[in-house]
Amino acid sequence: MKEFMNEADQAWAQEVFRKLEAKIEKECGRMGDKIPYIPENGRYQEDLGEKDIAWWTNGFWGGLLWQLYHATGKDLYLQKARRQEERLDRSLEEYENLYHDVGFMWMHTAVADYRLTGEHSSFVRGMHAANLLAGRFNVLGNYIRAWNEDKTGWMIVDCLMNLSLLYWATEETGDPRFAAIAKRHADTAMAKVLRPDGSCNHIAILNPETGEVESLPAGQGYGEGSAWSRGQAWAVYGFAISYAHTGDKKYLDAAKSVAHYFISNIAITGFLPLCDFRAPMEPVYYDSTAGACAACGLLEIAGHVPELEKPLYEQSALKLLKAMEEHFCNWNEEEDGILTMGKVAYHERGERQQVPIIYGDYFFTEAILRLLEKDLFIW
Repeated sequence: MKEFMNEADQAWAQEVFRKLEAKIEKECGRMGDKIPYIPENGRYQEDLGEKDIAWWTNGFWGGLLWQLYHATGKDLYLQKARRQEERLDRSLEEYENLYHDVGFMWMHTAVADYRLTGEHSSFVRGMHAANLLAGRFNVLGNYIRAWNEDKTGWMIVDCLMNLSLLYWATEETGDPRFAAIAKRHADTAMAKVLRPDGSCNHIAILNPETGEVESLPAGQGYGEGSAWSRGQAWAVYGFAISYAHTGDKKYLDAAKSVAHYFISNIAITGFLPLCDFRAPMEPVYYDSTAGACAACGLLEIAGHVPELEKPLYEQSALKLLKAMEEHFCNWNEEEDGILTMGKVAYHERGERQQVPIIYGDYFFTEAILRLLEKDLFIW
C-alpha cells in the first residue's frame, strides 16, 4: 500500500479493487475468448478478433487479465490472457494492417506473459513485434512513422507509449539498437511534438527525407493548436517510461512539464478531465481514458522524483482516480465496461460518444493496483 495514503484512502482503494475484480470475473464468464473494445447496450457484443485482429486496442483486455493474475494468482486470468495472446498470432501472420501500436498489442500480452511465466513462445512473439516496430524507424527524420498507406512523414504522441517494447527488447537481448531507436524517437517527439508550455500536439507531419516539420494538424483533438487530453496523458506516461528505462533526466523533465499542464487543467474541472483542454466550454466532453492513463503516469513520475516533489504527483493522481470513481465508474456486474465517459476523439459522431473503452478500464485498473502496490509494470 502506498505510504502517502491515509487509512480512508487505503480502505477506498481496497474496496475499488474488490469491485474491479468482482466485475471482471463476471465479464470473463460472459465473454468467452472475445477481444473487447466498446460495449453496446451494456455488453461487449463485438469481437475485435473477428472484426479487425490488427486493431490497436486488442492487447488491453489481455493486459488487464495479466494485471489481475499478478495481483491475485488466480489461474482463470492466466488462461483467459493466454487465449488473447494466441489469437493475436493471426495479425502477425497477416502483417499488412499492423502499424506503430504493436507495443500496445504485445507488451500487454506476450511480454507480460514472458515476464510472469518465462514462456518462450511469448518471448518470440514479443521480439517479432519489437522488430516490426524497429522496422518502422525513419533514419532520415529520426522518428517511428505512424499508421500506413500515405502517411510516410507522420509521427504521433501516442507512439511514446509503444517505445517500451523496444526498451524491453534491448534489456532482454543486450542488442542496443532497439533502445537507440526508442531514444531517437523520444528525442524527436520532444523537439517536434512537445510545446514550450508543457502541452503537446497529437500529430506532427514531417518531411520524410529531412525530418523538418511540415504541419501540425488537429488529430483527435478539437482543432489545430488545441490540447487533446489523451495525447497529453500519452506524453505524461510515455516520457516517464523513457526515463524509467534510460535514466536520462531530460525525459523526466519532459514528463513533469506535461504533467504540470495536465494537473493545472483538471484542477479547474473537479479533477474530471475534459476531452480537450483547449476546446469551447460547450458542449462539455470528458475523456476518462485520459485521466486513467495520466494517473498511471503521475504515479510513475512520483517514483522518480525527490521526496519533497512527490506529493504533487501522488495527490493529483489520487484525486483524479477518486473523482472518476465517484462520477464515472459503473459497478453493475451485469453490464460490461467499468470506466464510463471515455471518448475516442473530440469530433466523433454517432452513438459512441461518451462510453466505456477497454483501455480506460486497463489504465484505471493499473492505477488502482499501483496504489495497492500489486501492479505488474507492463511498460
